[in-house]
Amino acid sequence: MTPPGGVAGPPALAEAGPSAPRPRRERRIGSLEVLAVLLVLLVIFREPLGRIISGARLQTWTTVFVSVLVQAAPFLVFGVVLSAVIAVFVPRSFWAKALPSHPVLAVPAAGLAGVVLPGCECGSVPIAGSLIRRGVTPAAALAFLLAAPAINPIVLTATVIAFPGRPEMAVARGAASLVVAVAMGWLWLRLGKAEWIKLPHRPDLDDASKARAFWAACRHDVMHAGGFLVVGAAAAATINVIVPGAWLQALAGNPVLSVIALAVLAVLLSICSEADAFVAASLTQFSLTARLVFLVVGPMVDLKLISMQTGMFGRRFAFRFAPATFAAAVLIGAGFGAVLL
Repeated sequence: MTPPGGVAGPPALAEAGPSAPRPRRERRIGSLEVLAVLLVLLVIFREPLGRIISGARLQTWTTVFVSVLVQAAPFLVFGVVLSAVIAVFVPRSFWAKALPSHPVLAVPAAGLAGVVLPGCECGSVPIAGSLIRRGVTPAAALAFLLAAPAINPIVLTATVIAFPGRPEMAVARGAASLVVAVAMGWLWLRLGKAEWIKLPHRPDLDDASKARAFWAACRHDVMHAGGFLVVGAAAAATINVIVPGAWLQALAGNPVLSVIALAVLAVLLSICSEADAFVAASLTQFSLTARLVFLVVGPMVDLKLISMQTGMFGRRFAFRFAPATFAAAVLIGAGFGAVLL
């Protein structure tokens, strides 16, 4: 009831009842807070850290780690921005019109499209999903997914810079990666089944405004690719400092074991394709062929890609596609290394 004074506020509150509590805003710890805590800890423990880093082995570790990051960071940032531009501002219907209508011809055409579409594998997964949603044959979209991170100009230029005086490394990487991508696309045409692919909705790219979608894509790729770059640089530095040289020499001296070892290492390190050439160049104990296999396998099969492909296309797809791609990349990469290097 309304009181004589005409004040209706209290009854309105009573109608809400105790069962409707005020919503509480969830407080999440973001990257800025984590960075602030790390900086404070560095200031507090700067003296003991300085004594630890003064060791010769840790100084070497720091030198390798920083050099990999400094050389790779510009390519990573440039690739992430271009990948976001392609994912957001290039009309998806364009690809269905640009590719040949026959699936057998569409596969190599989609693979070659990676030459003019710079970006890392983090960006190629959602783009491939968008292509399939827009009617592009899955085989062509998968060929693009595998080829684009490995044969685009940014990655090939980074490979030339990482291996000075060895331009054949970039040529072998581009050729082997394109052959693997096309072969896997044709293999999907032959053996793939439509029910193995289940695409989720991507509201951050599909429903948001162009500006919001662009920044969402940039944030996503920077957080994923940048984080894995740091992990990869740290692992490369650790391998060069911690692992006994005799072990690496014994492993690198066996042509078969060295290829398999670096192929598995590429899967585990999960380094972005704009940065992996600098990590491979630091593994000087291994042959050029083994390092070529590292560069061919990495952009196509690694832990983060398997996770992303599982989320984008489904578990049934990833558990079939990843092992087949790994085997093809190892065999074809080793073959090109034996011929061109």
